[in-house]
Amino acid sequence: MGGTQNEFREEAVKLVTEGGLTGGEASRRLNVPKSTLENWVRSSQKGTLGEIGKNHKPLTELELEVSILKRENAQIRMERDILKKAAAYFAKESLQGTRS
Repeated sequence: MGGTQNEFREEAVKLVTEGGLTGGEASRRLNVPKSTLENWVRSSQKGTLGEIGKNHKPLTELELEVSILKRENAQIRMERDILKKAAAYFAKESLQGTRS
């Protein structure tokens, strides 16, 4: 599990350092807080990126599942809000179109 997390951090840093993205753009694309990504970039520049997370206790299976479900829930809420706004927009357009 740690190997894939380190690979993810390395790829995220490369988006900023080699890919030409700003920290904000990369953090939005990866759904990672901008401050976290900036810390990874600084750690990479110091050569300590691989040390991040070594002192954290591994998540239990239940904690991992809760984390995944929370992220999915946030994504679904965001999609729902977008759909609500789109429905309101098109309803408004429809009403304006019938009044002409």
